[in-house]
Amino acid sequence: MTNVSSSAAMKGDETACAGSSPFSVVALDIGGTKVAGCVAVYEHAGACPKVMLKKSIPTDAQRGGSDVLARVCELASELVVDAQMADVPTLSGIGVSSAGSIRESDGLVAFASEIMPGWMGQPLGAALHERCGLPVAVLNDVHAHALGELRHGAAKGARVALMVAAGTGLGGAVMIDGHLLGGAHGCAGAIGHTLHPVAVGRPSGWPGTGHLESVVAGSGIEECYRALGGEAISGGEISRRANDGEALAREVIEQSGRSLGESIASWADLIDPEVVVLAGSVCKAGPIWYDALRSGFEGFVLPEMADLRFADAVLGDDAPLIGAAEKLVDKLSAAQ
Repeated sequence: MTNVSSSAAMKGDETACAGSSPFSVVALDIGGTKVAGCVAVYEHAGACPKVMLKKSIPTDAQRGGSDVLARVCELASELVVDAQMADVPTLSGIGVSSAGSIRESDGLVAFASEIMPGWMGQPLGAALHERCGLPVAVLNDVHAHALGELRHGAAKGARVALMVAAGTGLGGAVMIDGHLLGGAHGCAGAIGHTLHPVAVGRPSGWPGTGHLESVVAGSGIEECYRALGGEAISGGEISRRANDGEALAREVIEQSGRSLGESIASWADLIDPEVVVLAGSVCKAGPIWYDALRSGFEGFVLPEMADLRFADAVLGDDAPLIGAAEKLVDKLSAAQ
């Protein structure tokens, strides 16, 4: 076990984030499959950080939330030591992107789906602060991805933007005037939980049925394909078959794209974004999926927004790490 003394960890200066001096942030991204970490190095506040000293571990979510938390704390501790050994600029704290709904006031995991059993209720922020002795900021993983793309990626410069992340699950984020809309409970942007008529009767990782995630996300695509008589194959294979001309696969892929497009139209009617950023493996399903997405969107959105720009996320796996670091910077800046 790597131990980090409070004096060693707290060599960082929280005020560094607000000035022109270089500083660093340990960033973590906790997903259902792996936990990624890095040290994000800033030349100055407002600059795009350089992602360094990357490492990752398997989440092994089935071992339970307490086990995952212990290994997340160990990874963070290792990265603090790595940063000190590499002589990067002053460590100012730890930013964390995590699956689930996060109570941002203290970094508690307020809700997590069955993908991560026992993760709900874990005191993520408090545990990391106790282990490493550094300030900690925690936010939902899709929110982190969006914040990275907003500040330094596909949505940079946009005043109002919508992020949609469709992979194993389905999530979203709303960005207004350079900041994430968290909402009263930290749940703003939960597009996967919104209802869609095509999904009525279909179970998902959320309580109840009828949620958009059950027909749009990768897991939903796979289940829909099986329910219509197809084999138990991956969403990626279903996409390949659709693009190769298989009728059943095409039906399922078009349903995913069209349903998401219709739902994005409703969200666009509410917030009037300048850009919709698409991220996640489902969004790479190919032209059949994307054409269905645009058709569903244009058929339901207000005419004034029919030509709304859709953009692919550009930061890749670094986006949630950068977003987590930015959240820590925002927290420290607001405290000054």
